[in-house]
Amino acid sequence: QVQLVESGGGLVQAGGSLRLSCAASGRTFSSYAMGWFRQAPGKEREFVAAISRSVGNTYYADSVKGRFTISRDNAQNTVYLQMNSLKPEDTAVYYCAAGGIVTMKEYSYNYWGQGTQVTVSS
Repeated sequence: QVQLVESGGGLVQAGGSLRLSCAASGRTFSSYAMGWFRQAPGKEREFVAAISRSVGNTYYADSVKGRFTISRDNAQNTVYLQMNSLKPEDTAVYYCAAGGIVTMKEYSYNYWGQGTQVTVSS
């Protein structure tokens, strides 16, 4: 069982930056691939970024590639999402998720956080 708690969301102007954190409980954090997803009002939840368990291979949605960076600190049981050059269309609730394999597929993740709101003003 893994519990995930996101933090770091907020209101930022277009062009600004935010860093989201996702703290995981348990001693097996390093055995999970981690992902970030987001859901904008009236839209389906979509993949943002993912990172593998130990080697740290990373994957990004085309819409955030070059602007967002996912990283993890297994000693701190935490995964991060550094978001730069934010755009109004990045406004959404951001969720972190843990699963057995690194994938862009939402259904492959077994554990989810409660989400943190990111709002980008124009």
